Amino acid sequence: MSEKSGPIGVFDSGYGGLTVLKKIRQQLPQYDYLYLGDNARAPYGNRSFETVYQYTLECVNLLFNRGCSLVILACNTSSAKALRTIQQKDLPQLNASLRVLGVIRPTTELAGNYSTSKHIGVLGTAGTIASQSYPVELHKFFPDVQVFQEACPMWVPLVENNEFNSIGADYFIKKHIDNLMQQSPLIDTVILGCTHYPLLIEKIKKYLPPQVSVLSQGEIVAQSLRSYLYRHPEMEARCSKKGTCEFLTTDDSENFDLHAALFFGKSVQSKHIAL
Repeated sequence: MSEKSGPIGVFDSGYGGLTVLKKIRQQLPQYDYLYLGDNARAPYGNRSFETVYQYTLECVNLLFNRGCSLVILACNTSSAKALRTIQQKDLPQLNASLRVLGVIRPTTELAGNYSTSKHIGVLGTAGTIASQSYPVELHKFFPDVQVFQEACPMWVPLVENNEFNSIGADYFIKKHIDNLMQQSPLIDTVILGCTHYPLLIEKIKKYLPPQVSVLSQGEIVAQSLRSYLYRHPEMEARCSKKGTCEFLTTDDSENFDLHAALFFGKSVQSKHIAL
């Protein structure tokens, strides 16, 4: 783990982080990126804190060993269940100059600005919702907001099986949005707390009241990364700039490439890697 320049690492348990990487590359195309999907062990959403932490740390270490000085956890479950421990416990021992950032904090820093009612809804996986990460982080920045959460365990499988345009998807999307809005009809801002959910955004908007703002993480995380690199020139200097983008998966690369195009918006060629 040298201090030479290298790509920005982007990690997710599977495909969802590609929706974040897509937006990051649109805003910051000059940098090199190395994406790692731990597809062999996905999904992380229903796994224990300890398991998600161990898996995430293994993947972060792999990206560090491949030259990344900065790694983005483009995964809400990893951001919720592993980020803090890695930042506080592991990075000081590994190399204090390395950095790992998540997707929850950038989203919560801004979300309160969109809400006039101060009633904010969060849609996410069971693991992210159970972690209480969104209410905790939102209250740091906006102590007066009320946060209402709904776990949507069927949404990720719907996206990954390319069923997000089906009638079956409508049933599950309407069900969970109705559950959320029943908690408070005053909700005027909804956070999509899973990187798969942008693929469902049209149906989500269809079943939400028209005045509700829907916050998707890709744009927000990309803006946050741009700001971070501006504020940390020593880290920015360690990010190589040839405009390249590589993809690694812990599962079958052909299968990864087939699904990844859906999330990334263009075809990708990945390499299989064993952890």
